[in-house]
Amino acid sequence: MINFNPQNIILTKYLFYTGKGGVGKTSTACATAVTLADSGKKVLLISTDPASNLQDVFNTELNNKGVNIKEVPNLMVANLDPIQAAKEYRESVIAPYKGKLPESVIKNMEEQLSGSCTVEIAAFNEFSNFLTDKRAMEVFDHIIFDTAPTGHTLRMLQLPSAWSNFISENTHGVSCLGQLSGLENKKEIYKNAVEVLANEKQTTLILVSRPESGPLVEAERASKELSEIGINNQTLIINGILSDYDDKISESLYNKQQKSLLNIPKGLKEIITYFIPLRAYNITGIENVRAFLTKDKYIISNEKINADVILNLKDVVNDLYKNGKKVIFTMGKGGVGKTTIAAAIALGLSKKGKKVHLTTTDPAAHLKFIINEQSGITMSHIDEKEELKKYQYEILSKARETMSDEDLAYIEEDLRSPCTQEIAVFRAFAEIVEKADNQVVVVDTAPTGHTLLLLDSTQSYNQEIMRSQGDVPESAKKLLPRLRNANETEVIIVTLPETTPVYEAMRLEEDLKRANISAKWWVINSSIYQTNTTNKMLYAKASNEIEWINKVDAHSNGKFVIIPWSMDEIKGESLNNLLV
Repeated sequence: MINFNPQNIILTKYLFYTGKGGVGKTSTACATAVTLADSGKKVLLISTDPASNLQDVFNTELNNKGVNIKEVPNLMVANLDPIQAAKEYRESVIAPYKGKLPESVIKNMEEQLSGSCTVEIAAFNEFSNFLTDKRAMEVFDHIIFDTAPTGHTLRMLQLPSAWSNFISENTHGVSCLGQLSGLENKKEIYKNAVEVLANEKQTTLILVSRPESGPLVEAERASKELSEIGINNQTLIINGILSDYDDKISESLYNKQQKSLLNIPKGLKEIITYFIPLRAYNITGIENVRAFLTKDKYIISNEKINADVILNLKDVVNDLYKNGKKVIFTMGKGGVGKTTIAAAIALGLSKKGKKVHLTTTDPAAHLKFIINEQSGITMSHIDEKEELKKYQYEILSKARETMSDEDLAYIEEDLRSPCTQEIAVFRAFAEIVEKADNQVVVVDTAPTGHTLLLLDSTQSYNQEIMRSQGDVPESAKKLLPRLRNANETEVIIVTLPETTPVYEAMRLEEDLKRANISAKWWVINSSIYQTNTTNKMLYAKASNEIEWINKVDAHSNGKFVIIPWSMDEIKGESLNNLLV
């Protein structure tokens, strides 16, 4: 294993870090920037991560223009806020129509521009200025970006139709409309930015992952998606490697990691790979950033758990049972353990005599490997790929009747967007949720608030905005009102006791609130703090979870539970251990 040290590697001018939330992108990007700056290179570090904590990392007030870091003379840091940028962009596109179109149409336009695609376009708009800035090119030896654009966004930027207004008149049910229609004057800048990204002499894409199957699969997907559009100069960094063990918990974690590394996805095997050892501390402050790539140190947090009593999943099940909930969603970012929590809740309610139907859309976590169909529990699996294919076929069939090949290319790309997939499975969800008429339905992963609002506004104002989502089944029309009914529906947010997963979960909750769907319970999964490990490294890491446990406690008004990190895979009979 070769540890990652930027001083020992020939690096291109532009370095883009990408990977799943919580894998250590920001820490690695910051440590790379500081290491290179300390070696005498002039470095510009730019973050476009909505959950960025760069201000804490450098203990400096940052802006979107760039601030010099006094403890690191050769380093300038810029913190771009894509959420704010998306808001400003949305307002600039909609402003000319205010007072001229009905309020219902304005609301619909706002929702069209509220999704993750728009945020990413806004982020690209911000950092493309740095990417094509000749002065920055001359002044800095390296320009480092924390968070890279996805293949979907880059493909969208390369399509002529994405820049035209044809999309506002189209009647074919596209999901993420016209994100670029207000940026025509930036077209040439974007074209140059995409060319710089694809130039392997200028740019390296650095995939950051953890030694776990979920993040590695995600890294493989990102690698393939970006390769398809000519970004092939890729490097893989696997962060958080435990090098030795001295108790049962550390031994089990070590073995789990080694198994994941042994079974690394095929698409990553040919990529140059570096490793970063597991660190026990949060990467804040220059001293910690400098130590991240070079030194082990154990920083024990003195923070104490604020909660007098820490509840268990059994308490959540009892609350759901007592309040007669009929539709239960587990929601959260990939890799936090939603499927396992959903299965345990289904089992708990079944034991109390409820008839339960459990369903998932997670392709990596087939329910049959976690729980068996048994007395009181039936199961189903929504195949997102199949649902997406059906939906794409329906939309493209209509579009081919009236559209040119160029415009069809835009529709095809738009149909690959994240919210399209959610819309595609929406109808399958709706049919399953109808089962709640006579049983409890537990759903692992649900459409986001943005997707629900998009569908809601599309249905409500169909005639006014002259578009159609196709034939909307009765079950789909009934679904949103049901989800908004807090007496019937419960959303459970699942997260990990770490910076990015907690911030991402909070953003997910905000998204649901916009759709008038409330979440009551939070589940903090895979907590090292709860294992009582005696390993020095893991004990220190556990102490640094306390800050995030307390944050969730305050945010949820004490309606949270903690599930310890498990040495074994939780499935079958061991699901009962979560309900003790």
